[in-house]
Amino acid sequence: MHRHPEWFLQSFADAALALEAFKGDSQSLNGVWTLTVRCSDAFAAGNKVIICGNGGSLCDAAHFAEELTGRFRNDRKPLPAIALADPGHITCTANDYGFEHVFSRGIEALGKPGDVLILLSTSGNSPNILKAAHAGREKGMWVFGMLGKGGGGVAPLCDASTIFPGETSDRIQELHMLALHTVVQGVERLLAD
Repeated sequence: MHRHPEWFLQSFADAALALEAFKGDSQSLNGVWTLTVRCSDAFAAGNKVIICGNGGSLCDAAHFAEELTGRFRNDRKPLPAIALADPGHITCTANDYGFEHVFSRGIEALGKPGDVLILLSTSGNSPNILKAAHAGREKGMWVFGMLGKGGGGVAPLCDASTIFPGETSDRIQELHMLALHTVVQGVERLLAD
């Protein structure tokens, strides 16, 4: 049998430690629960969820949205969720206005009071995420930050946020996706009730 190198095993150990730290923080768990309830209430009222992030976080945003518009575990009606991930919009906006506007312009176009805006950022300091937070507030949306590393400048711009543990972006993003899966599961259960 092959002996695994220490660095290989340490990766899983680090992920487990980050998850345990998250599970042991009642404030973090309450934040994700609040997001679950807010999303469920928005859908029940005929509103939508918009979600955005950069790089791997944008991939997580798209993953989250497709599980709401498509399917997660069980058959149900599609739920209105939009990841601001369209390459045409992103490249047009970045070219014409600057990359810091790629999310805020989408929010200005699509957001409305009663909608939920989820911002994914491992640093909380990306200029386009900061502008997105401002745009969401101006549109009267409920703004939630899924953040890391102290929350950065975006945390105080959110109505609520959860700052996930982790020293590196990959560990933080792993917990973001786990939390997003839990939100989808919770939304399905709350709407079914």
